[in-house]
Amino acid sequence: MSQALPAGGRISAPHLADLLGCWRNGPHRAQSADLAAALRLLVLEGRLPVGTRLPAERELAQALDLSRTTVTAMLDRLREQELIASRRGAGSWITLPGRPVAREGFSPLPEAEAINLAQATPAAPAELAAAVDAARLRLPEYLSGPGYAPMGLLPLRERIAERYTRRGLPTGPDQVMITSGAQHALALTLRLLVMPGQRVLVENPTYPNAVDAIRAAHAQPVPVALAPDGWDLPGIEATLRQGAPRLAYLMPDFQNPTGLRLDAEGRAQLAATLRRTRTLALVDETLAELDLDGDPLDGPPPLAAFAEQQVITAGSASKMLWGGLRLGWLRAPVELAQQLAGVRASIDLGSSVLDQLVLTELLTDPEPLLARRRAQFAAARDTMIAALSEQLPAWRIRRPGGGLSLWCGLDGPISTRLAAAAVNHGLHLVPGSRFGVHGGLERWLRLSFAQDPAVLTEAVHRLTRAAATLTGTGADLVAVT
Repeated sequence: MSQALPAGGRISAPHLADLLGCWRNGPHRAQSADLAAALRLLVLEGRLPVGTRLPAERELAQALDLSRTTVTAMLDRLREQELIASRRGAGSWITLPGRPVAREGFSPLPEAEAINLAQATPAAPAELAAAVDAARLRLPEYLSGPGYAPMGLLPLRERIAERYTRRGLPTGPDQVMITSGAQHALALTLRLLVMPGQRVLVENPTYPNAVDAIRAAHAQPVPVALAPDGWDLPGIEATLRQGAPRLAYLMPDFQNPTGLRLDAEGRAQLAATLRRTRTLALVDETLAELDLDGDPLDGPPPLAAFAEQQVITAGSASKMLWGGLRLGWLRAPVELAQQLAGVRASIDLGSSVLDQLVLTELLTDPEPLLARRRAQFAAARDTMIAALSEQLPAWRIRRPGGGLSLWCGLDGPISTRLAAAAVNHGLHLVPGSRFGVHGGLERWLRLSFAQDPAVLTEAVHRLTRAAATLTGTGADLVAVT
């Protein structure tokens, strides 16, 4: 039975060629498979939405400087994989297979055999099951009420406030609001503070879903490039003065994707800039607890400790515990926290009571669990760096002090091509361009190490095989400490 023609816009051949970027693996080999992998990556990253109509074969062949036979073979491959559908007289359009597919990757191998280095998210800790059992016993206390708590359950807010206080930022539970993850926290902040057309300062590279959220709010992300060793604080101040952004979105703790961390002196300088320019900042501390070389309680205080009235702090349980809890939080001055709770009613009426009880149990005595998790992630990080150093010595790796990923400097502008080639080796990658506000970053690749070391060793073997299909690999990797 033929598939119904969906509604959707048409992408021009020149625009599609621009999105595909440097997909070619070499002039002397059949290129239909490489082209199919590159286009498939665009679909599964969301840059070619379902329903998008593709240009005619002749137009696309001309834009890519290929034979029409090569383009036809590419489309045939994607039709077999159910990523495009076609009808005579109507052309071809983007679709998706009937089975679930991860947004940032796809493999022709069975899902159990694929390795995902695109998502920097760990599996749940062993302690989760016991926490669920304990939370179940406490649930009856809340069953007589409506189940809505826009600010969140008081016991959980008390645990989070205590954690901030121990890190050098005195906090009361009335300054904390529980959210459905850090992304939800960002969406609430944008809705309250940023009007359509206003600017939001962001680091570059940065967390791509944050840029997506800013654009979804019809705001304009304004990038300030990170220096190789950290933040360009004079550049941030110049941008705040000249561009007058309504908000700054910053990640001073193990910045995603670079893994950089801003020291206390830099935080004091940045906080002074926020005060002078009267700029509010949303500080994403999703990775703050993942200090792999030390203890988060001994690290630099939160940025809000230097400019409390200028900073809203967002945190999350996803990285340090488990993304399946879908819980995060905002920490702000009391009045601002109440305003955020008021805005929340237009999005949802509160987070899951049971999940909040589970997280409360996990944070009642978190030190043993968090210390064990940090030790596991540190071992995984070191395993991956060692494997990359041995097998891909041309790459440049900065050893991050925390977080869950490596930001790898490649030996050529091959990031998108490598992500496309890795698909055929059962490996999910996300190219560096995804972390650039305006694309680029083809000489960079983020690799997650949030998996068992044995899995990471196999992943680097697959990565090496994928890299070998490209040109320009070799030389020595430099491990920067």
